[in-house]
Amino acid sequence: MWLENLQRTFLDWDAMAEILPIMLSTGLKNTLILAAASTVIGIIIGIILAVMGISRAAWLRVPARLYTDIFRGLPAIVTILLIGQGFAGLGRELFGPSPYPLGILALSLIAGAYIGEIFRAGIQSVPTGQMEACRALSMSYSQGMRLIVVPQGIRRVLPALVNQFISNVKDSSLIYFLGLLASEREIFRVGQDAAVVTGNLSPLLLAGIFYLVITVPLTHLVNHIDHRLRSGKRTTGAQPSSGLDEVDELGAATRNAEQTRFNGGSLSIRDLRLSYGPLEVLRGIDLEIPKGSVTCIVGPSGSGKSTLLRSLNRLVEMNGGQVMLDGTDIRGMKPETLRARVGMVFQHFNLFPDHTARENIMLSLTRIKGLPRAEARAIADARL
Repeated sequence: MWLENLQRTFLDWDAMAEILPIMLSTGLKNTLILAAASTVIGIIIGIILAVMGISRAAWLRVPARLYTDIFRGLPAIVTILLIGQGFAGLGRELFGPSPYPLGILALSLIAGAYIGEIFRAGIQSVPTGQMEACRALSMSYSQGMRLIVVPQGIRRVLPALVNQFISNVKDSSLIYFLGLLASEREIFRVGQDAAVVTGNLSPLLLAGIFYLVITVPLTHLVNHIDHRLRSGKRTTGAQPSSGLDEVDELGAATRNAEQTRFNGGSLSIRDLRLSYGPLEVLRGIDLEIPKGSVTCIVGPSGSGKSTLLRSLNRLVEMNGGQVMLDGTDIRGMKPETLRARVGMVFQHFNLFPDHTARENIMLSLTRIKGLPRAEARAIADARL
């Protein structure tokens, strides 16, 4: 007897079959629209919050922190009701009688707070040397963030973003509190209305199945993406069995690209001094480097070789002395102008891992010097 009651309550196939077309055409469509739109808008809000959150300026950092604390601290249903009912009059003027757009806005504001934290963590996980490499290539802060840091951060947090989309799919069921029109009902509201009409919970069970069909594959996709990002790309083909084999292969390689000519510059250093607070790192450095020459600076670790090179590119500012590049004092140049003329390779290289070796070389040629891609590619091939 109880089994029959259970079947009538949850497994009424006729009730499920009757509601299935509406669940597909109306409920599923609106759920995906709500989740996708709120995720896209939330990503835009999140990127802005992340950049503000890592800023050194307190007037940017503090508002971002307050926004995040408020919308992460409030229950989703409270935010939805505050936005949907509090701005109902404005919503009618802008969007008509439907609360649908306000529901998307509420979900977006909630998602933006979480996505902002996701992006902030992703950006801060990018090594600081990446931004320093951007500065060495004469990129501005905004260029470095847009071209290098943010793309790397997004790749690192892609699984978390998919998880946030899954949360938006489930949170979309709360929009029914705003009183959606019949054509705007999402999966839960379609199932609930049918459950009230039929007197059993089979339509709600069908709604739950729809949510599982959406979220479970995405969950496994997140796990797969996370595994791929952690394990890295697997190389295929034969690999050199030792370093000596690799050297032999490089020696036997033929160079197809034509060599490009560059005009070097002369460098004159007089009494260069540099200190970090009370600690004097460099003192009385004098050096003459003629045009077109190659100079090796040799010394033990910690003797200041890298610091000297960084001061020549103004990645760190000297405290005294004079550095002349082709007869021009570098302190009279804008740092970006100087760095566009002076190339630097870091001790740890700080190459951009999301770019190929060729793209690493082409980046400054195309983005900073404005060379055509074909010319930049030819120069890169000649340098490799």
